[in-house]
Amino acid sequence: MHDLTGFQRDLLYVIAGADRPSGQTVKDEVEKYYSSEINHGRLYPNLDTLVNKELVEKGQLDRRTNYYAITDAGREQIQERREWESQYVDF
Repeated sequence: MHDLTGFQRDLLYVIAGADRPSGQTVKDEVEKYYSSEINHGRLYPNLDTLVNKELVEKGQLDRRTNYYAITDAGREQIQERREWESQYVDF
């Protein structure tokens, strides 16, 4: 997880918290958090990076729509990150 950008981590968290979201669904959720529009040229290359790192899998819902799903490796990365963070932040 340490080699991901903050944006990629945010994408990973959104995907982990949803049930096979489409790219558009991920985009909508991240835009709510960032309070600004995320263009496709930023979104999809970063989603592809998560897929290439095997943290997320990509599949097809139909001919035009892909879905994204967290992998076991992605879950492990999130868990390790949360454990690391808890050393420093405990609310």
